[in-house]
Amino acid sequence: MGMQLMRSSSYHRHLHPHRASTTPAFSASLHPISSSIVLQSTRSTGSIKRRIQKHGIVASSNLAAPPWESWNPEKGSASPSLSDVVWPSAGAFAAMAILGRVDQILAPKGVSMTIAPLGAVCAVLFATPSSPAARKYNMFMAQIGCAAIGVLAFSILGPGWLARSFALAASIAFMTYTRSPHPPAASLPILFIDGAKLHHLNFWYALFPGAAGCLLLCLIQEMVLYLKENFKF
Repeated sequence: MGMQLMRSSSYHRHLHPHRASTTPAFSASLHPISSSIVLQSTRSTGSIKRRIQKHGIVASSNLAAPPWESWNPEKGSASPSLSDVVWPSAGAFAAMAILGRVDQILAPKGVSMTIAPLGAVCAVLFATPSSPAARKYNMFMAQIGCAAIGVLAFSILGPGWLARSFALAASIAFMTYTRSPHPPAASLPILFIDGAKLHHLNFWYALFPGAAGCLLLCLIQEMVLYLKENFKF
């Protein structure tokens, strides 16, 4: 009986030699296909990541936000501490007091250092020191460039709406091209065109009082940041 079973088994293998190896061969053939699929998936994922990094595509949950959402306070932002309110305000007070004292010294020469755009610079430097507008490159590049544009527009077009419009448009283009967004500087050209007491400065207006005032404000900003960091309450 055992001999018959052995003969039947050998006879069966002889008639169908490929059945025994069908499953392993098929399984082995699947490995390259699955590996290829995984490799292609990894490559496509990497390609998508590279495209996102290159073009700056960022998924945002605010895309479906209602249009009135921007009128509400920023969600998730913690309420500022008392020291975060006091020290920037004290810095702005000190800045205007010092500029006022400088004005008293320069009064006999008919020059004033206190101009409205420096108030906006105080708000940027003291209240939002980490914003792009507070970067030193942005601030001085925009202050000098936009002031010079105002002088140039006044020299070519004279006083009036056309000079103001051209100067403002050119200032925005300048800040965009040089990657130096600093909103307070956009008011410098209009201030020069409409301010008769500044016309005698000519192209010195590119350095004074805007850029010169920013030097003082940068020193006060360092003091404000030090106080906010070390004296919290």
